[in-house]
Amino acid sequence: MSSNHLGIGMTSQRTRMRMVQRLREQGIRDEVVLNAMGEVPRHIFVDEALAHRAYEDIALPIGFGQTISNPWVVARMLELARNGGPLGKVLEIGTGCGYQAAVLARLAKQVYSVERISQLLMRARLKLRELRITNVRVKHADGHLGLKDVAPYDAIVMAAAATHVPEALLAQLAPGGRLVMPLGSQEQLLTLITREGDGFTRQSLEPVRFVPLVPGASV
Repeated sequence: MSSNHLGIGMTSQRTRMRMVQRLREQGIRDEVVLNAMGEVPRHIFVDEALAHRAYEDIALPIGFGQTISNPWVVARMLELARNGGPLGKVLEIGTGCGYQAAVLARLAKQVYSVERISQLLMRARLKLRELRITNVRVKHADGHLGLKDVAPYDAIVMAAAATHVPEALLAQLAPGGRLVMPLGSQEQLLTLITREGDGFTRQSLEPVRFVPLVPGASV
């Protein structure tokens, strides 16, 4: 890993390990997720001017009205997606800056990620390439529709809030598959939906704050 990825001072490996320890103290139990987050240099996914704040437990702006979620939210969503076991194929809705996809790459065999804002997507693709991540495929598409061509998925992780559960995403879950998403408009709750046989179970969990899921794909 280059010196840019290792960082110095507030972007160093030591700072990253402090973030991981804080996540443990905040209730994240999945050590596989914690290890993955300890390996990914979050500071390279934000503007250089904000790099010194990359490992704080806050969301940060990434342009185009979008944010990189705070580390606890990322860890919690991925812990729910993994459910203590290995992941084969995963779909991420909302690539954003690419950070969560980079962590997912260490948790799943194959990651597909869709982003509606093409400039964000291009930027994320460059960062993933910089980290030599080869098991993530990113696509410019409408997150409401998922990616039917390569379904079904063991897990779908949505990094934007919807007021209802998109039917297309439910249809793309494998048996036993898990959809993790923020649900609601003014008040959002992290929601876990699991495919069980011909039906689905739903659990409402912690309150969260995400940007809304917007239909369509922009240039």
